[in-house]
Amino acid sequence: MTHANLYETDFYAWTLEQTKLLKEGDFKHLDRVNLVEEVASLGKQQRQELENHLAVLLGHLLKWDFQPSHRSKSWRATIREQRRTAQRLLAQNPSLKPHLAEAIAVAYESGLDLVVRETPLDYPDLPTDCPYTLKQIFEPDFPAGISNV
Repeated sequence: MTHANLYETDFYAWTLEQTKLLKEGDFKHLDRVNLVEEVASLGKQQRQELENHLAVLLGHLLKWDFQPSHRSKSWRATIREQRRTAQRLLAQNPSLKPHLAEAIAVAYESGLDLVVRETPLDYPDLPTDCPYTLKQIFEPDFPAGISNV
């Protein structure tokens, strides 16, 4: 069975084979085409993971700001957890930092969707663009009152 066939029919077996070839230094037999594609996709996954955590964080910040009577310790915990996870991803992948503004813009759209899906609020009720600064997004004591719920 060729590398390409194994890649398409049994991805896990393909990864085991590629790992073995790399460990042995058998670069001649590596499936370079698919290996390059998979390594590139790993980088994209890190960026997408950051955007996903930021989306949940921004959505909960919006819920916190626009529904003060519904604030809960669950929202507070989600804000803390998503903030911490996003910071950890940035620490582990410092080359994502130059893309942070774009990631926030993309994440904000998903955060809006989260708010509209989970609350009575609708898109016209919410800011079109992210109302939070980078500092606010990652500030542990933001928003005001977060530690009083």
